[in-house]
Amino acid sequence: MSEGLPVMWMRGGTSKGGYFLASDLPRDVPTRDAVLLGVMGSPDPRQIDGMGGADPLTSKVAVVAPSAREGIDVDYLFLQVFVDRPLVTDAQNCGNILAGVGPFAIERGLVQIRGEETPVTIWMENSGQVAVARVATPDGRVVYSGDARIDGVPRTAAPVPIAFRDTAGSSCGALFPSGRVADVIDGVEVTLIDNGMPCVVLRAPDLGIAGDEVPEVLEADGTLRARLEAIRLAAGPLMNLCELAEKSVPKMTIVSVPRAGGAIATRSFIPHRCHKAIGVLGAVSVATACLTEGAVGHDLAVLPAGNPKALSVEHPSGEMTVVAHLKGGEVTRAEVLRTARKLMDGIVFPKEAEAWAR
Repeated sequence: MSEGLPVMWMRGGTSKGGYFLASDLPRDVPTRDAVLLGVMGSPDPRQIDGMGGADPLTSKVAVVAPSAREGIDVDYLFLQVFVDRPLVTDAQNCGNILAGVGPFAIERGLVQIRGEETPVTIWMENSGQVAVARVATPDGRVVYSGDARIDGVPRTAAPVPIAFRDTAGSSCGALFPSGRVADVIDGVEVTLIDNGMPCVVLRAPDLGIAGDEVPEVLEADGTLRARLEAIRLAAGPLMNLCELAEKSVPKMTIVSVPRAGGAIATRSFIPHRCHKAIGVLGAVSVATACLTEGAVGHDLAVLPAGNPKALSVEHPSGEMTVVAHLKGGEVTRAEVLRTARKLMDGIVFPKEAEAWAR
């Protein structure tokens, strides 16, 4: 790999990472993963010898390829590169990194511009689901500047609205994989849900916290983290998930009453670090729980009237609005607003794959 690899570094939503064409990466998965560990500089808490930002939210990868599926423009594989462990996992989607896939695909010539706005239909390989991102393309090019604002990002940018199709049970086989809207694990009532992201939803008071603590305070609470991990490991078999010690799912999402005029307040662990915001598909799963009678969160949420329902999901950096379309009381489609920005386009020089594979 001494010649380097083409890559585009992008901010997608409230995350950041490397976007690669699948054809530019090794086809052999262990070699590919070794290369990506070298790209990010993992394992190392500072990731000082790579491009990672010493945080799970900035140690992410999108692998994009033209799709052979009918009605699909590109295939997108999300890879989470662990910061302090020699591990790369494809066990989940990432709706934030997804926000950059459409612009990247257009920039790389995989999708032709179709007017002032170009829809890009994306197959999410991690879960076998479809998302449609609308990319601003006035004057025949991708535009990243604009007036859209999302919490967790300091400046405005061009909007990237994303609609999700058929995400229920994407990883666990069912929206409520245990067959129940609520379960009790380790004496705590939880909702095990997967509407695009497997989540364990818990009430803050049941864990002895308020739910509005800053992430650093929650991360420093060793007793809380140990209890969350015990519940997470016990939830795995109920969610049709196995070998959780090597996976970044399910996410542990603590909910409490909203404090800033939203529908629900959240603090998410991903799964061992407290998210500075909330993942896109995690927000969709939590919003779905809030809309389900009997589920954890439904009793705490302030729900808007009408259909579709725009639920403001509060998080440490602000809020994320999930627009949920309901039919027969069930969420059939969800939309979120994200933004993206191209940060760098060039060549990255990872350590030799052989060195990382040993």
